[in-house]
This record gives sequence, structure tokens and C-alpha cells, in this order.
Amino acid sequence: QVQLQESGPGLVKPSQMLSLTCTVSGGSITTSYYAWSWIRQPPGKGLEWMGAIAYDGSTYYSPSLKSRTSISRDTSKNQFSLQLSSVTPEDTAVYYCARAADVATIPEYDYWGQGTQVTVSS
Repeated sequence: QVQLQESGPGLVKPSQMLSLTCTVSGGSITTSYYAWSWIRQPPGKGLEWMGAIAYDGSTYYSPSLKSRTSISRDTSKNQFSLQLSSVTPEDTAVYYCARAADVATIPEYDYWGQGTQVTVSS
């Protein structure tokens, strides 16, 4: 059974960087051909895909967030991470990590983390 768990600060100040980590258990993030995504849901709005890192380390980003987003991984810890720079209160959301069978199958996910609330406020 694959499990994903998000971790990181719940409160970030405006203009700072938001950093989250997703720890994966029950499966390797380097197994072909899985793609590991970050998705967020602002209050009262729908899900927004932010980007993904594939099994081979290739990264993919939402065009609307690409200039502020970086996704990386630590294969020794079976983790992948999100960094979002220059945050504003509009970045307040529940942030999820999730697995897709392949980059081409996004946004169909078979496993999700439980989500973590991040609030941007001074």
C-alpha cells in the first residue's frame, strides 16, 4: 500500500518561500513510470495542479505558476519537495501530493496524501 504524507510549516509570511515535503512509503519514487504531483485547493475553489516530478527526475510545471515553483526530490529518503517563492495570501490553500501512473495520465491519481493547510499571513 502506497502512502504519501505532506509536511511543512502551516504558516508562511507574505513574500517568503513556501516549502513542503512529501514522504512516500510503500513504493519508490524512481519506479517507472510514476509521476509525483503537487496539487492545491484554495478555500472555496477547485483543485489546481502545480507541477510534477517524474520517476526519472524530469519536472513539469503549471504555466501559471512556473516562474515561482520548483519541485525536487531526495531519492535516498524517498521524498519529493515543493518550493513556491514570493507567496501572497492568494497562495493560502490545502496542499496535496499525489501519484499518477504516468505524466500523461495527470490529473488521474491513484494515491493522495491527506493534505496540509498552508496559510499565508503576516
